[in-house]
Amino acid sequence: MLAHRLLITGRVQGVGFRPFVYRLAHRHGLHGTVRNALGQVEIVVQGPAQGVRAFASEVIADAPPLARATLRAHEELSVEEHFRDFRILASEAAGPAEIHVPPDEFMCEDCRVELASEADRRYRYPFINCTQCGPRYTLIERMPYDRPNTTMSEFVMCAACRAEYLDPDNRRYHAEPIACPECGPQLTLRTAGGEVVSGGETALEGAVEALRRGHILAVKGIGGYHLMVDARSPLAVQRLRLRKQRPRKPLAVMYPCRGVDGLARLRADALPEPAECSALQSPARPIVLVRLREDHTLAAGIAPGLKEVGAFLPYSPVHHLLLEELDGPLVATSGNLSGEPVLTDVTAAHRRLGTIADFFLDHDRHIARPADDPVLRRTHGALRALRVGRGTAPLELDLPRAVAEPVLAVGAHLKNCVAIAHGQRLVLSPHIGTLSTPRSLAVFEQVIGDLQTLHGVRAQAVVCDRHPGYASTRWARHSGLPLLEVWHHHAHASALACENPADGPMLVFTWDGVGLGEDGTLWGGEALLGAPGAWRRVASWRPFRLPGGDAAAKEPWRAAASLCFDAGLEWRDAPAEIRILRDVWQRARFSPQTSAAGRLFDAAAALILGVRESTHEAEAPMQLEAASDPDVRGETLPLAVDASGVVRADWAPLLPALMDARRPAAERGGYFHASLARTLAAMAAHVAARSAVRHVGLTGGVFQNRLFTEHAVRALAALGFEVLLPARIPANDAGIAVGQILEFACRRQSAGGCS
Repeated sequence: MLAHRLLITGRVQGVGFRPFVYRLAHRHGLHGTVRNALGQVEIVVQGPAQGVRAFASEVIADAPPLARATLRAHEELSVEEHFRDFRILASEAAGPAEIHVPPDEFMCEDCRVELASEADRRYRYPFINCTQCGPRYTLIERMPYDRPNTTMSEFVMCAACRAEYLDPDNRRYHAEPIACPECGPQLTLRTAGGEVVSGGETALEGAVEALRRGHILAVKGIGGYHLMVDARSPLAVQRLRLRKQRPRKPLAVMYPCRGVDGLARLRADALPEPAECSALQSPARPIVLVRLREDHTLAAGIAPGLKEVGAFLPYSPVHHLLLEELDGPLVATSGNLSGEPVLTDVTAAHRRLGTIADFFLDHDRHIARPADDPVLRRTHGALRALRVGRGTAPLELDLPRAVAEPVLAVGAHLKNCVAIAHGQRLVLSPHIGTLSTPRSLAVFEQVIGDLQTLHGVRAQAVVCDRHPGYASTRWARHSGLPLLEVWHHHAHASALACENPADGPMLVFTWDGVGLGEDGTLWGGEALLGAPGAWRRVASWRPFRLPGGDAAAKEPWRAAASLCFDAGLEWRDAPAEIRILRDVWQRARFSPQTSAAGRLFDAAAALILGVRESTHEAEAPMQLEAASDPDVRGETLPLAVDASGVVRADWAPLLPALMDARRPAAERGGYFHASLARTLAAMAAHVAARSAVRHVGLTGGVFQNRLFTEHAVRALAALGFEVLLPARIPANDAGIAVGQILEFACRRQSAGGCS
């Protein structure tokens, strides 16, 4: 006889881990106990030696599919006589916390089968779930994760649900969102004016009919509202764009599950690669950018000027039922006002989306906090996050260097995410958005409070960007906590180093729109050498002016005109306003200097495609990438070392070719992408000749451009460099908070940085 105590950590709450342990112990004829202990699971097993040893091996190897279990401690105990069976004990609510908050999960296959079975009591019930699926992060109000601590506490379980909930052999044992038509949440269909049309099953039928008639439907899901229309109806898509004031930003499309792998209907419109198929089918059910077929059936206004669509499969029962009835794809775009977090509250949604949606499919389960859909794009052979959200966040990471005290990082101004860290654990929040409105700031503050409360951690310091105009920076400066300010591009580089730790120094290219640099100019085309806590700029672009400052991000022709002014070239196809712009360009006060690669992409799109206005971030570069020939060769631009020792690449030789209308736009676009990639590799070679660096990182929003990034990776690999790219952490500003945390850890613990 043996007795063992095991302490399991990781994602072991809300994933059916305790009933799995219960069943495993019974299978091996063991006695003992299992209980949740503030984020960890404590197990005591006693019985025949062979069974105990087998249990200890299988409890990790055969853990439930949604678990991420790690054996923290394993010790032998003396055999006790009082164990007569195996029991699941109540959760422990006191003591040091090691909490892992589970993300929201998709509807599992077992629940999908029940949903479609007329004999099942949950037939067509839009809130069906079990321990392997359903909402988690968006309904947990406090830990431990037990029903009284969730937004389901107001729904009293019926006798049948309670029997399942208390039965360790049932897959709904302690499924905290457990519900059925008798005791759980219900749907209600309302007009935009708030008038109730119908409830329950008839609400779903009415919603489908509204979609068939071309109406805009606001649907309350797991992490917030979607605005939905028939994705095959040009008129419905156009109406949605006009009402939401979203003229050209791509719209995500949700497809019904069809075929053996669920992707048959999606394949009628797109050509997903194997890795993209795997991501689409994963429990997170993310939006994945996939290549459109030329004969696709989607409305032309879904992704104007692009060759990809953001596609995903239904992840909640209500989405599944809508798509099954409609039997076609639906636009499913975030139910929000531009740049804000997705709306979650029925009253607020009706007030703020009432001029957009014709009907609202609401439900009465409260959403504790918003979680927008995650977005992935395949680049250089891997799926890489463009946005973290429902199903992928809270995103837990291991820090290469522990923080000495709990610390909060408040991220950037655009694409904001926040992070909390203690010890070597870091947790990145779901996407919040642009911090430019009162609602965005309210959710920003809520998520900051919730991250700390749920994980049982109270920040003792805060890290922010050094840009004084960022709302996140202003909040941090007024928080009352000890403060560390980090340069924007240092945070980008450190975020990459967090996910890709390397031995020795790294050379990291941080190319994006703009961020405040150490010299007071707007950086965005930098190469930083060193390690977190000790970065040094060693390469950049020839600086140029941005006439009108922030206005240049929305009007790409301004950057193009500035380059022409600086190079002494005439832009014959320039807008008439160029004469007025020259006066602005000559006044430094209204034309700050920049080295931003993102603005070079804007300028190229204006010169090649005539793009004058960007209605959403990175619209011009996205259009340029889609229009470019990937097989065109480029040239290496001239390099020179400036007075401060920084290697500068000169963009001026590009301009004549970009303005040569005799060459097809696709050829000029391909030439631009390839030339910048070759020049990047030449910069790396120049720096490596003086520093012996071999690891080159690529991060910042520019590297979400697949065409350019894959050109750059090939050029660097040909020179023998090991190229590092972010994957789980977005390369854009959504990953800034991760880099801020690592900068804090390294600066506090090592004056010379960390590696």
